[in-house]
Amino acid sequence: MLFHATRLQDVRLIEFEPAEDERGYFARTFCDREFAAAGLATVFVQHSISHTTRTGNVRGMHFQSDLWCCRHLH
Repeated sequence: MLFHATRLQDVRLIEFEPAEDERGYFARTFCDREFAAAGLATVFVQHSISHTTRTGNVRGMHFQSDLWCCRHLH
């Protein structure tokens, strides 16, 4: 993630760095560790985004044995 200063006090432009391949891309748009390193406070641990360009393509499957071990917002 890239944090750019702006002319506005306490306002930063946050640019994500997508990992791209033939299927599309995946990028973290929010990361607690990186925001803290930039001096920004947050309660989110991480936020990510993916975009798949081909219809019917599956990027990955995830298995969880505990229902609450990894919560997702939909």
